[in-house]
Amino acid sequence: MASVNLVGIGSYTSPAERREHNRVKAGVQIELRREGDPAAIRTKTSDISLGGCYVEMMFTLEKGTNLQVALWANGERLCCKGIVATRHPQVGNGIQFLEMSAGDRRLLENVLESLPQ
Repeated sequence: MASVNLVGIGSYTSPAERREHNRVKAGVQIELRREGDPAAIRTKTSDISLGGCYVEMMFTLEKGTNLQVALWANGERLCCKGIVATRHPQVGNGIQFLEMSAGDRRLLENVLESLPQ
């Protein structure tokens, strides 16, 4: 059975949900850098999970764009590779996390556990 947080904060799942990990509504500082591009995009997540995040931004990236991702959580920086999984022009991008070290994954797990569900 699906669970839904009616106030819109926290995680939810539904039978049609394709995500492997529950999402948490949270504004985590994030830096996205396209491979080979020296300029970074700095913003905040609107939701985040162990598998990825969503960032709202006016100028969106093309689906399939490879990224270097840095997140700042609990005063620490964690890094991974990522890919743009979804694109909603003039709204935002869904980012899938790839190739995250075990230490960075544990840090992200701890951060997610500390956020209101």
